[in-house]
Amino acid sequence: CGTPYHHQAARRGVGTDCLGLVRGIWRELYGDDPVSAVNYTRDWAEVSGQESVLEAAARHLVPVAGGELRPGQVVVFRFRQRFPAKHLAVVADAGRMIHAMEGHPVAEVPLVPWWHRRIAGLFDFPGVTD
Repeated sequence: CGTPYHHQAARRGVGTDCLGLVRGIWRELYGDDPVSAVNYTRDWAEVSGQESVLEAAARHLVPVAGGELRPGQVVVFRFRQRFPAKHLAVVADAGRMIHAMEGHPVAEVPLVPWWHRRIAGLFDFPGVTD
C-alpha cells in the first residue's frame, strides 16, 4: 500500500494503476507478465464497449463462481450497469480489498456494499491455494 497512482504503470513503490497492481502481483508469483500490456486510455472501456478486462482475467486467471471472497482473489468491478467492467482489486480479507484509483495511492479499503453491488467477476491466481 502507498504506491502512488500512475496510469498504465506497474511498479511497486513507484507507480501503478489497478491493472498494474494485479500485474505486479503476477510478476511476484510467476516472474514475467503473461502478455505484454497494451497502451490504453482512461476511457478505453467506454469507447470500445468490449469486456476486455473480464476476457483477459478469464484467460490468465481462474474464474470463481460466487461464494465467499477469499484473500488473494482478484475482483473485477463494473462501475455502471451496461458498461464494460474496468476496475480491479485484490481481496485482503472478507471485508477489505487493496486497489489503486486515480488521485489516490494504493490503499486497503473496506469492501462495502457499494463495491459488492458492482462485482462483475471473481478470480484466483492459477496454482495458488490457501
